[in-house]
Amino acid sequence: MGKIKYTLEKKEKNTKARLGKLKTNYGTFDTPMFMPVGTKATVKGVSPEELKEAHCGIVLANTYHLWLRPGEDVVAKAGGLHPFMNYDGPILTDCGGFQVFSLVKNKEKDIEEEGVHFKSHLDGSSLFLTPELSIEIQNKLDSDIAMSFDECPPYPVSYDYMKKSVERTLRWAARGKKVHNNPNQSLFGIVQGGEFQDLREYSCKETVKMDFDGYSIGGTSVGESKPVMYKMIEDGVRYLPEDKVRYLMGVGDPIDIIEGVIRGIDLFDCVLPTRIARHGQAFTRQGKITLKNAKYKEDFTPLEEGCDCYACKHYTKAYIRHLILADEMFGGRLLSIHNIRFLTRLTEELREAIKEDKLLEYRENFLKEYHGKE
Repeated sequence: MGKIKYTLEKKEKNTKARLGKLKTNYGTFDTPMFMPVGTKATVKGVSPEELKEAHCGIVLANTYHLWLRPGEDVVAKAGGLHPFMNYDGPILTDCGGFQVFSLVKNKEKDIEEEGVHFKSHLDGSSLFLTPELSIEIQNKLDSDIAMSFDECPPYPVSYDYMKKSVERTLRWAARGKKVHNNPNQSLFGIVQGGEFQDLREYSCKETVKMDFDGYSIGGTSVGESKPVMYKMIEDGVRYLPEDKVRYLMGVGDPIDIIEGVIRGIDLFDCVLPTRIARHGQAFTRQGKITLKNAKYKEDFTPLEEGCDCYACKHYTKAYIRHLILADEMFGGRLLSIHNIRFLTRLTEELREAIKEDKLLEYRENFLKEYHGKE
C-alpha cells in the first residue's frame, strides 16, 4: 500500500492532451478519466458493482458531509471508507471547501486566517472548519486521495479579493500538508486564481513548490462563460509539472470534458450524470434528451443505440419514461447508470483519439452530432 503514481505515456501531437496511467492501491487505471461523485459514501442510486460494470475507477466522497454524518470516527471504526461503503476501487475525498463556502453568510466576518465559521445545513448548529481539521478527517476516512482545504471564491470577485484568497489558500495548503499523516493516502494541492492569469500563475508556482502528489484546478464552472472557463484551465495547467496528475474539479458536461482533455486535464468529477438522471434526462450522442417528453411514450428503442450499459441492454425509452412519470426510483437508477457509462465511454474514446493523434477530429465529429436537436 502507498501513494498513487502517475506515469505519462503519450502526448497528443496537435493538443496538450495526455495519455497516462494512474497506479493506485486498488489497481492501475488509464487517464483521462471521469470520476462519479458519491457525496455521502454512495453514488446516488448506483451500487459499487454497477459502478464497476460502468467501467468506473476512482469514486469521490465528501469530507464535509461525512464529518457531519455519520462522523469520521464511525468510518474509521469500520476500517475506512473502502470497507464502510464496500468499494474496492480507489476513493478520492474532496476537502469540503466548496460546501462550506456555500454556507458562509458573511465572507468578511466568517472567513478568518484560522479557518471558516458556518452553520450546518442539517440543524443550523455553528461549525468551524480549519485546514488541519479537514486533513485530519480525511486521514481517518482513509481515502486514497485527499484534497487540500482551499477557499472557493464566487464568480466574479475583484482582483484584490482574489489575490488575498489565493494567498490564504496557499497558507492553508502548507498547514494541511504539515499535519497530513496517512502514509497510504496521496495529498493533492489546489490551484486557484479565478480569471486572473497572473494569480493563476502565482498560485500554480507556489503550490507546486510544496510538492504535492497531484494537482487540482479549482474555481472553474462556478458561473463564468465557457471561453473564460477554458482560459482558466489553460492558465491553471501551464505551470503544472508533467509527471503529476491534473484534476479539474466539478466538471462533467461532455463538451467541457473534451475541452479539458485538449488542454491537458487527466481527471474530472461531477454530480451531473446522477443529478440530471433524477430529473429524467439522459446523455446521448445527439445531446441531452428529456424522457418525460411525449415523443418517447411509444419509443421502444434503448436510450442510445450501441451503448453497452445495463439500462440500454435491457430497457427502452418508453419503459424508463413510464418509470419517471410514475415516480418509480428504478427509472432514476437506470438513467444514472447510463449517464455514468456515457461519460466513462467518452473518456475511453478520448484516450483512443489521443493514441491516434486525432483528438481535434474527434471533437469536431462529436460536436456535429451532439448539437443535433432532440
